Amino acid sequence: MQKILIIVHAPPYGSERCLSALRLATALAGSEPARPEVRLFLMSDATVLGLPNQMDASGNTLQALVEQLVGAGVPIKLCRTCAQARGLVDLPLIPGTSIGTLPELAEWTLAADKVITF
Repeated sequence: MQKILIIVHAPPYGSERCLSALRLATALAGSEPARPEVRLFLMSDATVLGLPNQMDASGNTLQALVEQLVGAGVPIKLCRTCAQARGLVDLPLIPGTSIGTLPELAEWTLAADKVITF
């Protein structure tokens, strides 16, 4: 099984890069019959994607896409340092998302066949 890591840095509200990352992750997670193992790591301003009711640049909520990925078994981690810098660590996250660490990202990167960044 192919392993794909998607790292997102871009904020959901300033461009369509977060939306594009979520759409690609959804397409990959739903591809049959050779469904790859997809992992999503959110860094910088993308960490706010772990919070409920975040909007993209056009005003659409991104929570449904995050929940769809969680439902498909895609692990979604928020960088702890980035989340702390933005005051997100103690806020309620979308169920199925969690705080991650740089050593976890390093492990995911080494295990991945492909790494895609947004």
